[in-house]
Amino acid sequence: MSKIILDVLSGVIPERPPVWLMRQAGRYLPEYREVRATARNFIDFCLTPEKATAVTLQPIERFGFDAAILFADILLVPMALGRRVWFETGEGPKLDPLSAEDIAGMSVGDVETILGPVGETVARLSKQLPGETTLIGFAGSPWTVATYMIEGGGSKDRWNARRLYWEHPEAMQRLLDLLSEATIRYLVMQARAGADVLKLFDSWAEGLPPPMFEDLVIRPTRKIVDGVRAAGIDVPIIGFPKGAGPNYLGYADRAGVTALALDHSLNTEWAVSELPSGMPLQGQLDPAVLRAGGHALDGEVDRIISAYSGRPHIFNLGHGITPDVPIENVQRLVKRIKGH
Repeated sequence: MSKIILDVLSGVIPERPPVWLMRQAGRYLPEYREVRATARNFIDFCLTPEKATAVTLQPIERFGFDAAILFADILLVPMALGRRVWFETGEGPKLDPLSAEDIAGMSVGDVETILGPVGETVARLSKQLPGETTLIGFAGSPWTVATYMIEGGGSKDRWNARRLYWEHPEAMQRLLDLLSEATIRYLVMQARAGADVLKLFDSWAEGLPPPMFEDLVIRPTRKIVDGVRAAGIDVPIIGFPKGAGPNYLGYADRAGVTALALDHSLNTEWAVSELPSGMPLQGQLDPAVLRAGGHALDGEVDRIISAYSGRPHIFNLGHGITPDVPIENVQRLVKRIKGH
């Protein structure tokens, strides 16, 4: 059975764009909250295949999206490097802050064992999803994951990570290499378990001057793509350097990804005219307009579909869906896209 997203990622321009949403399995769904309440903590939730499978399937069953994205988290990979990760209610992810001295003593652990439950979730999903639904596996890109590890959690300006890059370049390079190796093994495991597509999230790619962007975003991404291909995995890979702006051009040219996911801050006309014409694109709806709904949502859906109508395009948000989005707005979105 044909999968429309795989068609688009191969360069086909379909009659209507396929659609899925980042964080589509999440807190805006009451059925998600019910399953989440049964887990001891968020890490346990991600690493329990029965629960992770259930919540991955929920938005497919409710909305009929064209793809399901594996329910997991980008901060599982640091666990494979021996780091402690936990989530504080109302505060988000926490890690023990990483120093240059800590990095010197680190190594990649047994990724396939430590993160094996994620592979089991992928295998379950590949059997349970409808035949026309694409299964997307993913990981965080090294720079973004490194920032959380160095800062000890989220950070608005990634100050300590940027300092480490300038003050201890060898340590930063070693950390990126370790993360790249762990991520290659993690993604290969997902693909072998049944993922149709892989995606790399570089959520903190914003605000980097071109030389830093090259070192911290493009080169590690290329290393991962090359490593996955060297392992015999040929599934499409989507790259998402959120907030990259004009740096998207270098990323498209040198990162080696199949397709680009675009955030909502990027100028649509610029993206259409400047990014490689044959490269599939994904995005670019502002999550805030999905929250607003109504005619504003209709207008933005139509504008984006019209703008990308001459090239392969997957409809998506420019960032993840927020917990306060009304379910009826998502239903309206899907109905309007599928009506094109």
